[in-house]
Amino acid sequence: MSTTRRAVTLHGHRMAYLEACPEASTEDPEVLVLLHGVAGSSSTWQPVLDRLEAEGCRHLVIVPDLLGHGESAGPSGDFSMGAYANGLRDLLAALGHRRVTVVGHSLGGGVAMQFAYQFPEMCARLVLVSSGGLGRGVSPTLRLAALPGAGIVLPLLARTGLLGLGVSALRAAAALPLPAAEKVSLVEYSRHVGSLTERAHADAFVDTIRGVIGPHGQRVSGTDRLYLTEGLPTMVVWGRRDPIIPVGHAYRAAALMPGSRLEIFDGSGHFPHCDEPERFVELLTAFCASTAPGEMSAAVIGAKLVG
Repeated sequence: MSTTRRAVTLHGHRMAYLEACPEASTEDPEVLVLLHGVAGSSSTWQPVLDRLEAEGCRHLVIVPDLLGHGESAGPSGDFSMGAYANGLRDLLAALGHRRVTVVGHSLGGGVAMQFAYQFPEMCARLVLVSSGGLGRGVSPTLRLAALPGAGIVLPLLARTGLLGLGVSALRAAAALPLPAAEKVSLVEYSRHVGSLTERAHADAFVDTIRGVIGPHGQRVSGTDRLYLTEGLPTMVVWGRRDPIIPVGHAYRAAALMPGSRLEIFDGSGHFPHCDEPERFVELLTAFCASTAPGEMSAAVIGAKLVG
């Protein structure tokens, strides 16, 4: 498998993405899309891509940097779930992909749900990994980031070097003799915090957080519409020790999605796909192999709404 960094220009803005397993597209038209969380980037999926390479890739894999993240542009504008879903649709349309299995982590899970809701005919399967948008609970740190003044404080912390010190502290902690899952989480947190030293990334982070989180927790929830996933193969993956979004959200979501699969990683935190990439890839490939793509459309959803 070869992984290549690519980019396209959409509406005048650069959108970067990783493309893996290009040879798979000649035999299997299905595409796997992996979406990162807030302040993250496509790099969070590298352990998964490495494992896919080791096992032999079965699907073309697209891993975008959402706007305001990674190597994509950070324009001022709309950083809502709907806008991110639109951006994903535009990227896939530009690349010529009609249907995808979409896998979303944290914020990316919320975007994945929104994508499936807005563009049902394009969604073959849905995989939610420690996903946002499934309940109010969220870590106090993210609640603080949603408070007024965060847009001023973050650039100030970056200019004074305090944000960089925080990154260094996280990296130093990751070097301590800790359980493997805690080390992985600290490395990921350091990457996420480090990205905020760039003003465009910090602005996108604040705008995104304010759109989905308030002082009392998550403001955006898709739980009242999860019944619409009936007929869409869906899997929920969560770390039991997740300090960012409570594992209870996983159980509730799975109960509300008819026929969904639930997988709990007992030793993992907020990044189960990084903590246990072998297990994650095994589950993901088995899930795709054992399920037929869902036949979703606006008409199918409409029938459920009035039924």
